[in-house]
Amino acid sequence: MDIMNYLRKGAFLTTKDGDRVNTMTISWGNVGIEWNNDVFIAMVRDSRFTKIALDKTGEFTVTVPLDDSMKKALAFCGSKSGRDYDKIKECGLELADGKTVDVPVIKCKSVVFECRVMYAQRMDENCMSPEFKKMFYDSGDVHTLYHGEILAVYEAE
Repeated sequence: MDIMNYLRKGAFLTTKDGDRVNTMTISWGNVGIEWNNDVFIAMVRDSRFTKIALDKTGEFTVTVPLDDSMKKALAFCGSKSGRDYDKIKECGLELADGKTVDVPVIKCKSVVFECRVMYAQRMDENCMSPEFKKMFYDSGDVHTLYHGEILAVYEAE
């Protein structure tokens, strides 16, 4: 299974703050090894509502759909803010409890990563190539990279 090709099509990055669950669409991320730990590196822009919960709780899940059944929900969650919408309700998404974190996962045929932040770093615009800075960060709304220790990874239905 080439998980990166599925990720390019879109995945749900989900956070929880108290009783409030929020999800956003991502299509960028990295899976690797750091400090002898399996990690998922999620990129979240400064302006995103998701960033507030992530900074507060330090836990997230990534649900990577393995078919096109979530295409409409991914489009909605990638274009609307959790500040203005309850995206779970608006999209009729079903949640399942995380196995190792207090953040739920989106129920669908997917690969799920459950993560706890072990390191976070805001991108330094001065360290990126001028080409990418102009292409992706002309507005100054850069990403914070959240290096999440993968506590569980599994296929879900």
